[in-house]
Amino acid sequence: MLRTRSEDVANRRLFLRSTGAGLGGAALATLLNPAPSNAMASEQGLPELPHFAPKAKRIIYLFQSGAPSQMDLFDPKPAMVNRQGEDLPASIRQGQRLTTMTSGQATFPVAPSIFKFNQHGQSGMWMSELMPHLSTVVDDLCMIRSVHTEAINHDPAITFCQTGSQLAGRPSIGSWLSYGLGSENQDLPAYVVLTSFGSGRPDDQPLYDRLWGAGFLPTEHQGVKFRNQGDAVLYLSNPPGVDPRSRRSTLDRLKKLNEIRMEALGDSEIQARIAQYEMAFRMQTSVPDLLDVSSESAQTLEMYGPDVKRPGSYAANCLLARRLAERDVRFVQLFHMGWDHHGGLPNAIRGQCKDTDQATSGLIKDLKQRGLLEDTLIVWGGEFGRTIYSQGAITANDYGRDHHPRCFTMLLAGAGIKTGFTYGETDEYCYNVVRDGVHVHDLNATIMHLLGIDHTRLTYRYQGRDFRLTDIHGEIVTNVLKA
Repeated sequence: MLRTRSEDVANRRLFLRSTGAGLGGAALATLLNPAPSNAMASEQGLPELPHFAPKAKRIIYLFQSGAPSQMDLFDPKPAMVNRQGEDLPASIRQGQRLTTMTSGQATFPVAPSIFKFNQHGQSGMWMSELMPHLSTVVDDLCMIRSVHTEAINHDPAITFCQTGSQLAGRPSIGSWLSYGLGSENQDLPAYVVLTSFGSGRPDDQPLYDRLWGAGFLPTEHQGVKFRNQGDAVLYLSNPPGVDPRSRRSTLDRLKKLNEIRMEALGDSEIQARIAQYEMAFRMQTSVPDLLDVSSESAQTLEMYGPDVKRPGSYAANCLLARRLAERDVRFVQLFHMGWDHHGGLPNAIRGQCKDTDQATSGLIKDLKQRGLLEDTLIVWGGEFGRTIYSQGAITANDYGRDHHPRCFTMLLAGAGIKTGFTYGETDEYCYNVVRDGVHVHDLNATIMHLLGIDHTRLTYRYQGRDFRLTDIHGEIVTNVLKA
């Protein structure tokens, strides 16, 4: 077997002492320095971040994995009632791409929503009967009905929403924000991920850890997933016979060994490892305090609904998101599975809305009454929308819907966002955007803008080119922003 000598490894990596090593040291400083640091951005020659005064300090992204049906929840099309069972006109479809699940259908029968819509609040925003609690906070919401994407299947579509690319391997949006803005709480990660299973379809599309990965960014910027069963974070407790003092002593000795190795190899990932060990040590104290909700009032718990007492539920995660927000965690992302309704949609979507409706409205109300909504951005939505035509058989009370990237609805609330405002318009079949389209790149550019970041200037050089979250695209949707 051919062996590689350590001195050869050192020679190959020697140049990293002035590049990667410096970057790793800056990364470590970001986590160990009690003040937020822009050192990493400066190390790569980037302008000081934020680029301008931010409206938002933090984001809670409520990702509805599987793709909610926009015409059953937010975008009513009453004229479709008279077209039930009719074939989708070719003039509407316009030869657009179909998935393999419906491309073989002889017809594409229109399936009107069986759910009633009403206007709510002073804004008169339309909302489905499936969202009775969210309907009470419509005057805090901005509804964008004209979001669109190119991806037509779940994995590339979710990957695209998170990373700006349909191909795996790019940094997630939370990682970009951690890299660019650093952390405001040195005892918790800048990027935390929470997941929950939907009751609408418990065996829905899986999630992969790479969706909150750091890609080619330093690894300490990847999202830290809190598990939805058992211990939220593994191995935080000291093993029997080990007390905090001895653990601290062990880490100090390990740090010295890693620093020796760093000096020999110049590998920035060694610095990242040191930083992660230090974060884990601090999380031994911060995470138990975060998870202890015994101090929450009965009134607060009631806002989130009965599921809030079930660990790992969407409601419990929404409450945890609020607790993370008040501890200044930069980016909190909830993934709620179960929205992939190719068949039996009416029954399944009822279950999903029961999971999420009260908890989402409770989160908004809770943040607002604590004064946190004014500098917290809430994003609610999935990876694409659903077709107006039924996948498979259609009856008066049952239907399914296929994937539809041409138009779907996202909700925004909080820092810098217009309230009680509906933006964008789709055609009468809820199939195409007819006014004020918002691409996923535009949405991500707007999110970054609210955090004080010019999305065209937050870049990272990798394999000879500069990468960014929005690639070479993205326009800020100024019409949804407060003046």
